[in-house]
Amino acid sequence: MLTLSTDLDALTRFGRALADPIRCRLLLALREAPAYPSDLAEALGISRTRLSNQLACLRDCGLVVAVPEGRRSRYELADARLGHALDDLRTAVLAVEADKACPEAQTKGCC
Repeated sequence: MLTLSTDLDALTRFGRALADPIRCRLLLALREAPAYPSDLAEALGISRTRLSNQLACLRDCGLVVAVPEGRRSRYELADARLGHALDDLRTAVLAVEADKACPEAQTKGCC
């Protein structure tokens, strides 16, 4: 049974999904068009097992759905507005103070 999430729950789920680079790449790929897992694995250069785990996370977060097509399933964004949200996040300007870096910048190579 599907239920609607609260605002806080929705933001938490979205944040969890965006916390992993592979999941971000998956969401951006699905923003372009629905796709089959084998095509997504090849496009992202990852194993199907790893892809399956990431798609399961995105399904659990409520961001993607699997649409059965015969013996296969095609994945797509759960709501077209998610594509617009990804575009807005992708193009947002982040204000970062020049003298303050992410605490993990040195160890993780981020920021």
